[in-house]
Amino acid sequence: MDKDGSNIKNHFGILICGHGSRNKLAIEEFKDLTLSIKDRYKGIDVEYGFLEFAQPSLVDALDKFKKKGITKVLAVPAMLFAAGHVKNDIPSVLNSYSKKNNIEIVYGRELGINNLMVSAACERVKDVFTKNIEIKPSESVLVVVGRGSSDPDANSNVCKITRMIVEGLGMAWGETVYSGVTFPLVEPGLNHIVKLGYKNVIIFPYFLFSGVLVTRIKRQRDTVALKNPNLAFYDAKYLSSHPHVVDTFEERINEILYKKNNADMNCSLCKYRSNLFGFESEVGLTQVSHHDHVEGLGISCDLCVSECNGSCELEIQALGTQLDSGGKSGHHHNHHHHHSNYPNAMHPLGPVNLKAKEEDKS
Repeated sequence: MDKDGSNIKNHFGILICGHGSRNKLAIEEFKDLTLSIKDRYKGIDVEYGFLEFAQPSLVDALDKFKKKGITKVLAVPAMLFAAGHVKNDIPSVLNSYSKKNNIEIVYGRELGINNLMVSAACERVKDVFTKNIEIKPSESVLVVVGRGSSDPDANSNVCKITRMIVEGLGMAWGETVYSGVTFPLVEPGLNHIVKLGYKNVIIFPYFLFSGVLVTRIKRQRDTVALKNPNLAFYDAKYLSSHPHVVDTFEERINEILYKKNNADMNCSLCKYRSNLFGFESEVGLTQVSHHDHVEGLGISCDLCVSECNGSCELEIQALGTQLDSGGKSGHHHNHHHHHSNYPNAMHPLGPVNLKAKEEDKS
């Protein structure tokens, strides 16, 4: 089946399911996104509809397919994470329409977390440093603002995005706040964050589009900024129609088309298999267990029970020498413990520098 529609009869369409907004800019941005998706599937009918607050509704969009004689619709939720709207509200509308109108509707996955979405987020934040060359990631705290949900699963995913950006760019610190429903909310969260002592605060709304909530975030940021004139606040742009976001929609659509659902696989963010932002040099790296020489032996050493710090080859060599001289364990690491260099090994708050500080104190 070709994406240009050359081998497809006119009985199948793609529906992009949006939440909807009262904000005109958000609606225009959603339309632009849909046009970008249409460009990927020339010859196939692509429509969009909203759950609430805007027109056309999901039912309006489905009626368009029905009038064209389309008997099968691939519906993809244009939402970052699976919470109430994705799990309940949209499926309810789609199921009801399908039963009443004898149209097959196949429901796809939300955008979720994959390498593409992480890369899009990292690039939005990286743009701040490109435009403000006087500041550095290692001296700046990142604040990722999630929508906020009553579903802790969706909320926890925002935290994961935060951590992926922090490690991908080598940020000094990272915090997650939410625009509503859950905690911490933006203003109290920022009031806590300013106490950390960083002069630069990067605020990144992990949203697809503009809208009331993005405006609210900026207003609350301004409130905190007025109380802290010694700090510099920078705004990273929300995701919008970033090419990697469009790529992810294509991925979700193709999962339905070709019956390839990777929802339960953990390889999409594996640094050895995907071109993960900040860890590109590790793609294809040979994976070798560094504990194969002690499996089942019931022994331990200082390095095995502590976390590797990214520059472990030097530590391993030194430890190997120490152990040869009568250390705790008789096994050697210097020829068996293979790691690539962790890109944030020398982070100011990382294990290398903290260890050095501890040694200086002693």
